[in-house]
Formats: sequence, structure tokens, C-alpha cells
Amino acid sequence: MVNKGDSVVIHTHNKLTDPLMRRSTSIHWHGFFQARTSGMDGPAFVNQCPIALGASFDYVFDTAGQTGKLVYFSWTLRIQIQWYFSYWYHSHLSTQYCDGLRGAFVVYDPDDPLAHLYDVDDGNQHHHHSRGSGTMFSPPAGQDSFFKTGIVPVQDSGLINGVGRYEGGPLVPYAVITVKQGLRYRFRVFSISCRPYMTLSFDNHTFDVIELDGVEHDPVAFQNADVYAAQRLSIVLNANQSIDNYWIRAPPVGGNPSNNPNFNPNLTLAILRYEGAPDVEPTTVDVPGLKMDDSLMHPIASQGPGNLGSGPADFSMVLNIAQPNAPFFDINGISYLSPSLPVLLQLLSGAAKPSDFLPSEQIIILPSNSIIDITIPGMGAHPFHLHGHNFDVILETNATIPNFVNPPRRDVVPINGGNTTFRFFSGNPGAWFLHCHIDWHLEAGLAVVFGESPAANIAGNQSQIVQPDWKQLCPDYDALDPEFQ
Repeated sequence: MVNKGDSVVIHTHNKLTDPLMRRSTSIHWHGFFQARTSGMDGPAFVNQCPIALGASFDYVFDTAGQTGKLVYFSWTLRIQIQWYFSYWYHSHLSTQYCDGLRGAFVVYDPDDPLAHLYDVDDGNQHHHHSRGSGTMFSPPAGQDSFFKTGIVPVQDSGLINGVGRYEGGPLVPYAVITVKQGLRYRFRVFSISCRPYMTLSFDNHTFDVIELDGVEHDPVAFQNADVYAAQRLSIVLNANQSIDNYWIRAPPVGGNPSNNPNFNPNLTLAILRYEGAPDVEPTTVDVPGLKMDDSLMHPIASQGPGNLGSGPADFSMVLNIAQPNAPFFDINGISYLSPSLPVLLQLLSGAAKPSDFLPSEQIIILPSNSIIDITIPGMGAHPFHLHGHNFDVILETNATIPNFVNPPRRDVVPINGGNTTFRFFSGNPGAWFLHCHIDWHLEAGLAVVFGESPAANIAGNQSQIVQPDWKQLCPDYDALDPEFQ
């Protein structure tokens, strides 16, 4: 845990020795804007070269007043309920994070503007997560199988706070979240899944959503919420029911369960236990209710810098997704492939227009201090994450009228069947990834890179702060034999 505004130094030591895995790595600090520290953002070959086996690297950045609010999900699957302000971190090389290289990152705000909405935000409560049951899917053989067949691997189980069951497996005890009748509890929820989404609900309870991806929003009550890969929520649950045990449910959606007979999405459960209730599993039933609708969420703060109002954007682009050569994706006719030289290093070397980059067709240059609109027509349930920014979702999927007044603000948005447009201000120079957070789709090319404000990265009060050991990453990585990369 750190406090809002703190600077952090994270010592990272690469001890990956399993020959079945990629043995280099990099770590992304999800949700942090990395102002002037784009080199600390983490994506391999966008912001840095990977950390070589046996090497160490210090990630150095500050929280710049950021707070995140986050239950957390993934597909082994994993859900964790936290009581803090939270971001998360994960590997950003290959599909390593799907195998567990991920965790919570907590930023505490002592002046939380939403504190009046809840009674309990227990900073001393930790819910540990463990490796889920299932097969490791990052090895090259697993990726080769995916690229040949187009079948995304389906793991054995879903986890809530590190615990889950699979079909025919042992009846391990489910995670228990204990509450006291009459109190309002703030839970942070984040999905660390490599698959599309889970549907979160608490039997017999409603909850107020008060935060999306680190941005406080006015409270709105729902009975369930689809939480897409990499998204985060804060919810307030009022423990106003009879003293008893209630199921917490998060069945995942996506993939074909028939590809793994061990997987049963309805076993992704935990227990909400009132103080005084017996130590038994719940008998409650799932009753469909009001599903969370992002369009009803409105941030408590005014729109972002640059007066992101109803006027036309300074720079607009449509990113058309296609899959002419399945399982590979392309955007505007180009399937993303990692460059051999990190994009940020190319920016710092003077690259300023697409033709300056290698490869040139994968880089989109964003002008400085401009209002940017990105539109992505829908094609499947793809949760897109933008690094270095959050954004106003001015046109939700299947909406017909844009919202320029009080749109939801976040850093991951699903593209699911219709046009989605988000708007942000290009006030943070750097190299910033925009990609599908289903990691198998990213591996299959569903990404672009923004080179934001090229000249400002080199000189001026927003120029990049470059650590000496960052410069050594590429020579160390390039010197490795391919089997160790």
C-alpha cells in the first residue's frame, strides 16, 4: 500500500527458470498514467525491452495524486475483494499474466470524497490469492496450438479470493467474506482475467457502484454487473438482510466450456457470511435483477483537461477491426507485431512521423494538447485498454446519441456489437498501447500504439525522465540466446 501522491521504487528480479515459459518478462502498472515516466509503463517493445533472466530492474514512478478503487477477477479465474484504493500490476510480455504474474497495487486516499457512503473500509483486511487449478497456457506449445486452431484455451476453474472449484474436483472451502448486519461495506472489484468478462452478483442484495477504473462516480444501484477483463469497480454493499449465508457469484462468459470438461462457470462462487450465521454453505438462489449500465454512471468530477465538451475533436480516427486470417486480428488492415526496438526508444531517438518508425504502419502519431476521439466499430466482446490515460466514453456500444455532458470515465471499455467512441486529451507525451485485454487477442495482433506528442518526449517540461538501468535493458535482452528471451 502507498498513499496518494507517493513516489514508489519497485525492485524487480527476474527468476523465471521454467524452460516451458518465456524467461524474460516486463511488468505493467495498470491504471497509472506514468507522466514523464513512459519508460516505466511496462509493455515489452512499446515502453521497454524485457527484463532478462537473472537481471534486475527498478520501476520508479509516482502516483501523482491518483487513487484507484477496486473484488478482483480472473480466468484460471480470480476474484479478490479488497478494502483499499487499488490498481493492479501484471506481466506485459506474451501471455504471462494469464498464468498468474499479476497482483494488486493499492493507493490509499486519506481524503476519500466518497467516504460518507460507507461505514467499513478496513485497511487492515487482506484477502490473499493463490494459484488456481488449471494448466499453464503461456508456453510456446500452447501458443502454437492457439495460432494453428484458433481455439482459445479454457482453464479449469474460476477463483474468488484465490479459491475455486472445478467439475469433479475436490470440494475445497470457498472464500468467506464476513460482514456485520446493519453496516455498509465498500468492496473494490477488479478483473484480472484473460477472458472477456464475469457477471458479479450477491444473492438477495443490491449494491451501489461508486467508481469505475479509479474514477469516482455518483452512486447508482444495481443487482449485478458485467466486469470485463482489466476493469475495476468500487461497490457499496449494505448488509441489511437477515443473518445468514449468501452466495457471491461471478460466472465467467467467453470461450467454449466444451473445450475443457473440468470447467463449470457456475462453480465460480464465494460466501457472504453475516456475523452470527452458521459455518455452512448458502442455500440462496440466484434471482435475475437490474444489470449495471455504464451509461447511467456519471463522474463526480468535471470533465478532463482540454474542456472535453461537445465541440468537434482536434483529431479523430476510426479503428476498424477485422479477422481475415483467423485467429489473427488486424486494425485498419494491420495486425500488430512487436517491433524489435521499443517505440519509446524510437521516440527518444527523434522519430516524429509514422515513416520514422520501424515498423511504420503500426504507429499512430497524436498531436500535442489536443482533443482526441477514437471510434471502434463493434466486433465481439473486446475490452480495450488505453495506457497513459483514462477517457470519457461519449458513445456507448449500441447508443445512437453521444453524451458530451457527463459520460462515464474509465480506462477499459468493451467493444461489443456496436460503435464505441471515447474522448481524451493528449496532455501526456509518451508511447501508449491501446489493445484488447483478452491477452490471446493481443498476441493475435489486436492492438495499436500511439506516439503522443513526439517532440515533447525529448525536450521541455514534459520530457521523459529516463533511468540509467532502463537504457541497459535492450543490450542485455539482445545478448540473450533466443531460448532465454
